[in-house]
Amino acid sequence: MTLPKPRSRRLAWPLLAAALVVSWSSGFVGIRYASESADVMLVLFWRTLMSGLVLLPFALLVGPRIGVRALIQQMAFGVAMMFLYLGGFALAIGQRVPTGLVALISDLVPLAIAALSQPVLGHRLTSRQWTGTALGVFGVLIVSLNSLSLGTAPAWAYMVTIASMMVFALATVLQKRMGTINMPIHQSLCIQCLTAALLFAACAEWKSGLMPPLDGRFEFGIAWLVLFSTFFCYGVYYASLRLHSAAQVSSVIYLSPPVTMLWAWLLFGEPLSAAMVLGLAVTLFGVWLTSSRGTASKGEAGLRPPGSRPIARRSTQTPANYPPQGSEP
Repeated sequence: MTLPKPRSRRLAWPLLAAALVVSWSSGFVGIRYASESADVMLVLFWRTLMSGLVLLPFALLVGPRIGVRALIQQMAFGVAMMFLYLGGFALAIGQRVPTGLVALISDLVPLAIAALSQPVLGHRLTSRQWTGTALGVFGVLIVSLNSLSLGTAPAWAYMVTIASMMVFALATVLQKRMGTINMPIHQSLCIQCLTAALLFAACAEWKSGLMPPLDGRFEFGIAWLVLFSTFFCYGVYYASLRLHSAAQVSSVIYLSPPVTMLWAWLLFGEPLSAAMVLGLAVTLFGVWLTSSRGTASKGEAGLRPPGSRPIARRSTQTPANYPPQGSEP
């Protein structure tokens, strides 16, 4: 494949960046939209099932042969990175935790990975990274306390968002330690989607059954989540990484929480207060401190796939920029 010349890449970057931010934030909005006509577990069942089935022929015919050990490993990470991670965030959105806050908490993944890297991988953090982690948590607390006063969601739903983020961060660090990142993304994503679909099917059957509602809102929401939030988002993401540096792509993805807040405010009338904007700014600054160029040694650049929020670089000091496979927005 012939890549565009450098000047053409610079001219195309604003369009790529806009498409990336919008599609990256669209997953939260799509779940919020579809959950108004169906249970969130049913929404996630059909999203993961359709995504996995579309990828299945490519996973079987394109790429290396999938061994039993690799299959079991990816199924285990599918439980953590899709069923628990996406399920937790979707459950919180279904309980009407503000969608922008859910997106913001998901952006704490790089901070949580940085914190977990020391006890799990023995990687020491710099003072700048610890400062960024503290600021990120403080910013989320500002938004959370304000959302608690404005929203109607139960307190446990807010805790679910944090727990889901921590599960994803822990699974990411374990992937790094086990070295299970060599499988092509379309194969790992297919296995993880179908694994999660089985678990979401059990939850949906227990609550309301597997039959989708005959509702245009639900059908549009599933099509949105599969085509736009999954496949289009992945396509733009990897095209951006081929044409531009990982740090440049990461800096754009950090704009997804405010875009999500704006979408939720415009489409669903969710609150958008000055305190939420302040907390968002503090958190984004903390994430930038933790994962910016100044915190890393001469490591390999990298981002994680769309869905669980950005990780800017990989460093010998921390795996906060390690790219787990299979996560979606």
